[in-house]
Amino acid sequence: MAAIRTIAQMGHPILRQVSTGIVCMEDPDIRLLANDLLETAIQSKGVGLAAPQVFESLRMIVIASRPSVRYPHAPELPPVVMVNPELLWASNEKESGWEGCLSIPGLRGLVPRHLRIGVRYLTMDGEEKDVEYEGFPARVFQHEFDHLQGVLFIDRLESLNDLVTEQEYQRRLTEKL
Repeated sequence: MAAIRTIAQMGHPILRQVSTGIVCMEDPDIRLLANDLLETAIQSKGVGLAAPQVFESLRMIVIASRPSVRYPHAPELPPVVMVNPELLWASNEKESGWEGCLSIPGLRGLVPRHLRIGVRYLTMDGEEKDVEYEGFPARVFQHEFDHLQGVLFIDRLESLNDLVTEQEYQRRLTEKL
């Protein structure tokens, strides 16, 4: 049974650690972590989540893109668990977009990210997958992948002027609609 886990908040040392690769996919704790990550991401209304955010310094992320109040134009994609993900390549072209983080509640930042990326990961069945992402899903992957390196979105800001409160972000979002 999947559980909703507590999310580590900015300042906790686990968010600044480089995560360890997962070796034994058959470990029941790894399967439990995958289920808990999915459930926690969905219940927290996140579009992604990384294992370090639930106090597990392991190389596992979840991508769960779907439209929400924070991301009304996000595409609806089936949630995916990625074990030991790798960034294979990234386009030279970057795009700035608004990001938030369940580990940094109340703040949003305008973060430049590669527009297109190539990714390799293992499924929970141990199958190796190579996929390409573009736009918002590419942004979500890069954000979650950063967590595995101990990097937060605020580290990617070009200027502190690009950091706003959730309230200001919502005001700006409403003005655009």
